[in-house]
Amino acid sequence: MLRSLHIGNVAVIRQADIDFTEGLCVLTGETGAGKSLLIDSLNALTGGRVSRDLIRAGEENAMISALFDGLDEPTRAALSELGVELPEDEDGILLQRTLSRDGKSVARIGGRAVTQSLLREVGALLVNIHGQSDNQKLMQKAAHLSLLDAYAGDGAALAEYRSVYAAWRQVSGQLADLRQDEGQRLRTREMLEYQIADIDAAHLKPGEEDKLTARRDRLQHQEKIDRQLRLAARALRDGEKATAAGLLDRAATALASLTGILPEAEELAARAESLRLEAEDIADRTHALTDGDAVDATAELDRLEGRLDTIQRLGRKYGAGVDAILAFRADAAERLAGLDTADDRIAACEEQEKCLREQLDGLSAVLTRMRTAAAQELAGQVAESLAFLDMPRVRFEVSLRRLDKPGADGADDAEFCIATNPGEPVQPMIRIASGGELSRIMLALRSVLNEKYGVGVSIYDEIDTGISGRTARKVGIKLRRIARCGQVICVTHSAQIASLADAQYRIEKHEVDGRAETSVRCLEPEERVDEIARILGGLDLTDSQRAAARELIAEGERL
Repeated sequence: MLRSLHIGNVAVIRQADIDFTEGLCVLTGETGAGKSLLIDSLNALTGGRVSRDLIRAGEENAMISALFDGLDEPTRAALSELGVELPEDEDGILLQRTLSRDGKSVARIGGRAVTQSLLREVGALLVNIHGQSDNQKLMQKAAHLSLLDAYAGDGAALAEYRSVYAAWRQVSGQLADLRQDEGQRLRTREMLEYQIADIDAAHLKPGEEDKLTARRDRLQHQEKIDRQLRLAARALRDGEKATAAGLLDRAATALASLTGILPEAEELAARAESLRLEAEDIADRTHALTDGDAVDATAELDRLEGRLDTIQRLGRKYGAGVDAILAFRADAAERLAGLDTADDRIAACEEQEKCLREQLDGLSAVLTRMRTAAAQELAGQVAESLAFLDMPRVRFEVSLRRLDKPGADGADDAEFCIATNPGEPVQPMIRIASGGELSRIMLALRSVLNEKYGVGVSIYDEIDTGISGRTARKVGIKLRRIARCGQVICVTHSAQIASLADAQYRIEKHEVDGRAETSVRCLEPEERVDEIARILGGLDLTDSQRAAARELIAEGERL
């Protein structure tokens, strides 16, 4: 479960620390108070994409962290497969994410820096977030198959199918290339031979471009280099003139003459002699540099510029830089060799493609059987759940159709169909379902999945869209039942749902030093009565509204 959540500098939330309880936790507050910011923060914490606008104005960073505990063995095993090991005596894990205004973010799990992709995978194990986007997904037929697969529990079979499908697609592509007509193959051969010859004529060497550029840059400053090297050489050693080496020699000789009468002079003489030798060595190396660069700078520059121009010309055709050009050449040579053995490769590819297709057909048949069985079972359970949610006359079916050819997810096409009125034929849900119906259908689907597989934390944002009264009460009861299998956190505007909570949190916006700030606090029993009375309506709370709120809470406790 989500034990605690810390949010810092997220929009109007300067700082919030929330301790959650088990069961059903509801978040309520005035419209615009910032309830959905908690959902946005959790989405960011579990690896979701975020906008830099989420960071509080005037701040450079936002920080979100959450402690999840009570992890069961399957979750610990799944974390271990992802490389996240927990000590045996700990059942909690800390997730952190820092967002920066420059677009960068830092993710940590258990204090260790991790990639955003790993944070996303771990987050998916710990939290399921359901919001308006979930309802929108229901309006996309492509999502129906993934929901059916989630219920069928065919993840392992689907992963094996996708692996074989990827191999089959690759071999099929190679076979299509090999089967191109002979004229096209000849044109391809001529093009590859020209490209290889064009590159080979340049006699390129790996890393050559960097060396040429460095040499060119040096020659462009050769006059200054020569002048300064000569100046340094003369200062170090220049015949009989007072140079560094000569002066150090005189100093060493003078100090050596005092060694018999001044003990300290011996050490100083040795140091002076060491400096003289160092000056001599620097002078020798300086002379070597001037001698080594005794070239015609203009001619050498012309040669280097010509060579670099050749590399740039090839780069425009085959890829920027020598390494990219040589890689292109290697690929072209491989393709040319492939053309030389095209007939043999066609036969081999045909055999390989046939073998993979047979495997694919077998695996897709397994998926179809699993989905067919799951579709009937899922339809029955969703219909039962919808009946409880005040949609007793709605018929729900999963239409499963076999495709002509296999795709990335098998050879099946799934679509949810409903009939909202008695005697009417079922039709695709995406054509006829209203917003309120979609919310309940998604809740029914999620509750069925949760009851079958269990889930650590489920978060519902605006689950009460388009419903009220008795229907909202039924939705609240359904949420509380889900919360018996795992923690549920729900943002709601409905008193019928809020009154069923095990814990209720109020989101409040107020002004501090001229700026809006949002705070979150868990309500005491009497505060909760006032909050539910506020949701029921009225600018000023009355005794009758409070009585109605108490009755809702008491009724919820009796259920």
